[in-house]
Amino acid sequence: MKVVIVGGGFGGVKTALGLAKDDKLQVTLVSDRDHFLFYPALYATATGRSRRQSIIPISDMLAGSRVKFIQDTMTSLDTERHIVITNDHQLPYDRVVLALGVVTSYFGIEGLDKYSYSIKSAHEIYRFKRHLHDELTSEHQFDKNYIIVGAGPTGVELSAAMGHYLKRIAKKHKIRQRTVHLSLVEAAPRVLPRMSERASEMVEKQLKKLGVKVMTNKKVESEDDDSIIISGKDIPSKTVVWTSGVANSPFFAEHSDIFRLAKNGRVEVDEHLKVSERVYVIGDNASTPFTGLAQTAIHDAMFVTKAIRAEAHKRPLPTYRAKKQPVVIPVGENWAIFEFGPLRLGGFMASMVRRAAGFVGYTDYLPVTTAFKLFLSEDDLEEECSICK
Repeated sequence: MKVVIVGGGFGGVKTALGLAKDDKLQVTLVSDRDHFLFYPALYATATGRSRRQSIIPISDMLAGSRVKFIQDTMTSLDTERHIVITNDHQLPYDRVVLALGVVTSYFGIEGLDKYSYSIKSAHEIYRFKRHLHDELTSEHQFDKNYIIVGAGPTGVELSAAMGHYLKRIAKKHKIRQRTVHLSLVEAAPRVLPRMSERASEMVEKQLKKLGVKVMTNKKVESEDDDSIIISGKDIPSKTVVWTSGVANSPFFAEHSDIFRLAKNGRVEVDEHLKVSERVYVIGDNASTPFTGLAQTAIHDAMFVTKAIRAEAHKRPLPTYRAKKQPVVIPVGENWAIFEFGPLRLGGFMASMVRRAAGFVGYTDYLPVTTAFKLFLSEDDLEEECSICK
């Protein structure tokens, strides 16, 4: 049985590695990039930690497996002839798994797409860090205001780490330090709105201890090259980081003859994560409970691996059951918030849980020795300062 998996994120790579263990399956993984993004570490890479912790070559992850990797972009899906069509290939399939991930959405807010920064890709992280270094070396001072928009996990993680990082790079460039004005902006009434109110309160208190100004119930209205307007107030800033707003991959809306979208823009799937007999959709693309989390994408990948192997061996298909996942978010050094159902923990012990979860996350995709080396990778500050000068 030929299986083509499209998408080199948590769901796609995990599915490929799982299916490759079955000799009855020929597995091909297609991704438009040659690297895997370990999203839990992106904020750390954006604030001085090693890029190796969050940007991992897919070839390293597939080494020793039976997976054929193709770096290319899918343009169409021929469900009648059972072919995945990319820019340079036509790949026949018996089963196809789509795990395309999401794209950034600016909700039509004027200027954000042109002037804001992001940390959702390797290129965007480099552009952001280059800006911070250039500003310090050209202006010889911090920006008037550093604005992070979106108080979900990424926004909280980044805002908690950014103040310390800015002071470190200022010291490296021999620039006199002064107070960093750092704000976290959220349209909802509280930070981490998908977590409990108590968790939000604990995190907001910790952010304030770290010198972060938390602005909830505030709406971004526009941005230009030197300011941002938030709920009618013009705030001077050349450093706005957009961590909010994602939308489903446009591929699905562009192929409405194949996919039916739910109100949230995700793809409606059946009890086997299928949209048709041969086509699976998983992870952030599927309209399932708890979608949008890396843990959910991994859960989906493990299910679809089991399902496709069952089909290959002519066994009954299993039924998908959504699984609520624990959430653990770092908020500065040696502090994190952990929540799973009624269990809630904030502080040092939660940060240890976060570190353990990060290591386990690497071992899902890499040999233990390689995972351990990545886990212990040193900071890139010396290297990045020389590159970004």
